[in-house]
Amino acid sequence: MKLALFFLLIFLKTANYCYSQEVNKTIDSLKINLKKEKGKNKFYTYTNLSKEFVGINLDSAKKYANKAYNLSLELKSDSLKLQALKILGFRNFESGNYDIAIQKFDEALKTSINIKDSTSIADTYNGFAIIYSKKGDLKKSIEYNFKTLSIYEKINDSLGIGNTLMNIGWDYRKLKEFDKSLTYNLKSLKIYQNINNSLKVAMVNNNIAGTYNELSNYKKAIEYAKQSEEYFLKLNYKRFSAYPISVMAIAFDSLQQPKIAEKKYKEAITLHTKNREPFELAFLNYSLANLYYKQGSYSVAQQTAEKAFTFAKEVDSKEYIADISKLLSKIYDKLKKYNLSNTYLKLYVKYNDSIISSEKLKSIAEIETKYQTAKKEKEIAIQKEQLLEKELAIKNRNLYAILLGSALLILAIIFFAIYKRNQFKQKQLQKEIDLKDALATIKTQNKLQEQRLIISRDLHDNIGSQLTFIISSVDNLKFVTKDANTKLKDKLSGISTFTSETIHQLRDTIWAMNKSEITVEDLHTRILSFVEKAKNATENIDFIVNYNIDKNQAFSSLEGMNIFRVIQEAINNAIKYAKATKIEIKIDKKENQFVIKVVDNGIGFDINSVELGNGLSNMEKRMSEIGGRVKIISKVRIGTEIKIIV
Repeated sequence: MKLALFFLLIFLKTANYCYSQEVNKTIDSLKINLKKEKGKNKFYTYTNLSKEFVGINLDSAKKYANKAYNLSLELKSDSLKLQALKILGFRNFESGNYDIAIQKFDEALKTSINIKDSTSIADTYNGFAIIYSKKGDLKKSIEYNFKTLSIYEKINDSLGIGNTLMNIGWDYRKLKEFDKSLTYNLKSLKIYQNINNSLKVAMVNNNIAGTYNELSNYKKAIEYAKQSEEYFLKLNYKRFSAYPISVMAIAFDSLQQPKIAEKKYKEAITLHTKNREPFELAFLNYSLANLYYKQGSYSVAQQTAEKAFTFAKEVDSKEYIADISKLLSKIYDKLKKYNLSNTYLKLYVKYNDSIISSEKLKSIAEIETKYQTAKKEKEIAIQKEQLLEKELAIKNRNLYAILLGSALLILAIIFFAIYKRNQFKQKQLQKEIDLKDALATIKTQNKLQEQRLIISRDLHDNIGSQLTFIISSVDNLKFVTKDANTKLKDKLSGISTFTSETIHQLRDTIWAMNKSEITVEDLHTRILSFVEKAKNATENIDFIVNYNIDKNQAFSSLEGMNIFRVIQEAINNAIKYAKATKIEIKIDKKENQFVIKVVDNGIGFDINSVELGNGLSNMEKRMSEIGGRVKIISKVRIGTEIKIIV
């Protein structure tokens, strides 16, 4: 296996060397041709030399682009001048001279519009998009990208479409829209694979690798980055190989392999330093500084970050100025240079706020929407045109078909009208039925209410008066039998007390029966009434009633009665057994649950060792009837809490 890998490396190196030799031969051949060429031929040789040097030496690439431009002015040819301006725009952009690049593209755009060259207009828009992307103005970048895409699609330029899709993918990656970034990059990759453009395939692979880094899929990132590097080296674009090397550095950094990451960062920095590309050097030095910071090498991190900051300021990249300022603030904080830390923190806030706001993000989304809408409208317009042509052909070919269609349409309208009429009648009939049902329901409810009132009146007038008579008779009997023994008197007192309690319970039942529903306010009032009676019957106990719930919320009469009975039982237990000085009743609503707590500060008890009586059994039974439950929490010498949940 190792032997196979060794031979593979030897083969790749040999292939790269041979390809490099081939490129050098091409450059030498072009230089020889310069000596004997004139006019347009010489212009094209200059532009070809600029293209050959772009992956090797940027200064040489710019030199030949300038020679081509000067020659186009001598020849007084707008078309040649336009080509030279576009090349100069891209060469200055690649070396970080963004302002000069914008000037060249502005001049190229004016010339393109004058000679009505759609391809060149798209090319200049593409140049603007890339520059603004580097400068961190993503709104402008995406706006120019979609303008570019519209033109390339119109003229069916596959190379241009693929390039613009790749640039849009890059911008969405910066916006952290990684799924969109992958979608546009993969579309671009498919186009370049179809037209066998290896250089662009390498570039898109690098973009995809970067996006996978952002998605934390570092193995995929390294896989795509290696493919990208192999393509660039095969094509002798050693300068461009710095980009996938940077992606691999980030991936290894994220995989916590700092030694490999540091080596890759330095390798990419060396390549970009050779051609002095400040934008890339800003990013790489920032990433390397961050690596040193994570390792605790704060002095080295500070020196590297300051380098990065210088490059970022040179190209006015707001995005990197913000990121590097944040890192420098953290580094100076670790170095205990707090004034500098604070200065860079303020700088970070200033630039970070200016990079992208929610309004900008919204307007960026609107740019894509406008493009998609315009595209759909264009497709709809084409479809409409085709449909009109077909309709016209049908009309010219067969007028009878139109008449027949009209007749069928009229019949359809008639049938539809009949159908709608029948449907309307059915709806009206259904409404009448529903109304009758509603009236019947109301009558039934009214009858039930009348029956409730009759029963409650009977209970009050008959049973109530009879129980009152019993109490009176028992009291008279106690008076008559003054000399009776104590046991008999106690028995008579018990009967009187039991009868009184029965009357109270009867009144509560009548209260519940008289209502179809019981509101929280009704319940609260009833509890207060019960508490007042309890106060009169006891001494040295403070009663507190609190409720934090909408007083208009209501229960059915059964629910309300059962809740009240359980509260009564809980208060009675606290009075009888707890020896409490304070009893608090809390009424609340939490997460669609009605919660009542009866809390005392009495002697409490051990719930595991005490046998619970019939009172708790009755409470649990009442709550289970209405879908509720009871919880008891008690601590010895602290008190007891009875929690009712519905």
